[in-house]
Amino acid sequence: MTMALISFHNYINIIEVLVVFFILNLTTFGISQDLKNGASFIFGDSLVDAGNNNYLQTLSKADSPPNGIDFEASGGNPTGRFTNGRTIGDIVGEELGQTRYAMPFLAPNTTGKDILYGVNYASGAGGIMNATGKLFVNRLSMDVQVDYFNITRKEIDNLLGSSNAREYLQKKSIFSITIGSNDFLNNYLLPVVSMGERISQTPDAFVDDLINHLRVQLTRIYQLDGRKFIVGNVGPIGCIPYQKTINQLGENDCVSLPNKLATQYNRRLKDLLRELNENLEGSTFVLANVYDLVMELITNYANYGFVSASKACCGNSGGQYAAILPCGPTSSLCSDRDKHVFWDAYHPSQAANLIIAKQLLDGDTRYVSPVNLRQLRDL
Repeated sequence: MTMALISFHNYINIIEVLVVFFILNLTTFGISQDLKNGASFIFGDSLVDAGNNNYLQTLSKADSPPNGIDFEASGGNPTGRFTNGRTIGDIVGEELGQTRYAMPFLAPNTTGKDILYGVNYASGAGGIMNATGKLFVNRLSMDVQVDYFNITRKEIDNLLGSSNAREYLQKKSIFSITIGSNDFLNNYLLPVVSMGERISQTPDAFVDDLINHLRVQLTRIYQLDGRKFIVGNVGPIGCIPYQKTINQLGENDCVSLPNKLATQYNRRLKDLLRELNENLEGSTFVLANVYDLVMELITNYANYGFVSASKACCGNSGGQYAAILPCGPTSSLCSDRDKHVFWDAYHPSQAANLIIAKQLLDGDTRYVSPVNLRQLRDL
């Protein structure tokens, strides 16, 4: 009888251990399944800011309506994204099967295992150079963004252990960099504020500076186990509604100097990424040819279902292009948001972002090279 009781108790204990083991494995399986499509770690400026500037004392903010009016995840409320809906980074993450948007690093709830789904470090007015955007008071430069990723990197080690963390970052994560426009618009080309730099630096010297700084920044991310990179070049910044307005241009005209500087930088960026691919073992640096992609949209907008590639959908006090003051509660708002290439004076609409993202995901080497984003994910 005693032996029978002992056997019965042992049997119960074994069952309890098996149940606990089963539950733990289910939990682990659930997390790993959730993360099987990896994460996006996003660096850049207002083109991909997901809300970091909400937590800064800065003049560069998109935390008021009607920004975010078409962002379904927030019910149409502003999130700090500088567009009416999703950014290119949001759309790419969705299409690659990532289950959550990369969360803003500065958001208080970007903690614990949530960081494994991706983190967004991008900041409106941020640039490659630390001085860029100083007119807006606070912003996160690329140097600061990489510093913040270093913090995240240590937290991922704590969550996964160093070996699994390295594997997750090198094999399952994509590092997206969209930066450089502000270094021209809100630094080198900015009247008065940048006059000293323009006197002391030729365009060649300034572009050299940008490339040298970016080389160091990208190498730092590589040293923190980034391996799969997509880096956007600078778009046709002379064609944005703000530039057309302040230079009083016609609808189909662009300002030549900003575009010339962007083209000059883009040539050097292409060389830099080729150099990094050759010198940083195991890395893949993909070039996103944003300049040609956006220029195609602007030039042939009607072919893509747009009615305007020159006027801001959300704007005011801007003459025919409604492109002087930032988008905010007192702005006029177009009724056909999906038919405007530009949401405001600077930033594409969600409809334009969808077209750009599609090309980066599945396009050919005209717009994304040496591989597209789906191919990069599967490497």
